[in-house]
Amino acid sequence: MTNNKITIVITAFKSEVKIINCLNSIDSNYKVIIIENSNDEKFKNKIEEKYKNTQCILAGENLGYAKGNNLGLSKVTTKYALILNPDAILSNTTINNFLIRADTIKNFAIIGPAIQENKKNINQIEKFREVSNVKGFAMFLKMEEFTEIGFFDENIFIYLEEVDLCKRLQENKKKIFIDPDILVKHQGGSSHDEQYNFEMELSRNWHWMWSFFYYNKKHKGYMFALAIILKKLFSSVLKFIYYSITFNKQKKMIYFHRLSGLINSIIGKPSWYRPKIN
Repeated sequence: MTNNKITIVITAFKSEVKIINCLNSIDSNYKVIIIENSNDEKFKNKIEEKYKNTQCILAGENLGYAKGNNLGLSKVTTKYALILNPDAILSNTTINNFLIRADTIKNFAIIGPAIQENKKNINQIEKFREVSNVKGFAMFLKMEEFTEIGFFDENIFIYLEEVDLCKRLQENKKKIFIDPDILVKHQGGSSHDEQYNFEMELSRNWHWMWSFFYYNKKHKGYMFALAIILKKLFSSVLKFIYYSITFNKQKKMIYFHRLSGLINSIIGKPSWYRPKIN
């Protein structure tokens, strides 16, 4: 019997290997919506055949993390939603503990797990507490709290979209918490399959720089964003020149993409870069 309180939303792109471990960790009583940022019918059919609790929606293009999650959240009809990265793995108590905490505190917009990438510090985690933001790999949402402000800023393709969302929530007096009793393993930086590593590295560098400037411009103004980005700009220029004259092709490409993402953001162009993956 499907649980009618919560829907799990996973936005994926070329994550066929990684996402299997994630889905295997989710009890079949919970509905799962996957937004696959491609047009891979084979992937959709394979997932929906193996996991009967899962609906896989093909975006037909790479929407990115913010827009992909928004599409998934638009399909949610339950009181709560749990956003997961494809490389996140739940314990057998994760969802139940989210639901218990939700029933206990009631007044919240997001709850995140206290155990994140650093799994060794389990004994150092503090008590349940209110925070300014949580990481985006596992976010438990109370859907009604987002009626006024919406979900993720779709101008952001990836990076800082969850920080932006949390900031807007706080500005609207909404509460965000982390809970030490909720465990989610997260591999981190590897939601895609390994064969795409270098192309995704180029994409990460481009989008991190674009998003960093955009976020600071949005919340603190253009001149502030420009002032704090100058060090990164000069560093990227110098490293691009260095790796060009030392014939390090891969490093040269990485710093070219960092510069490109930053310059595009500074001049106000949208977050247009997409990984060159078929």
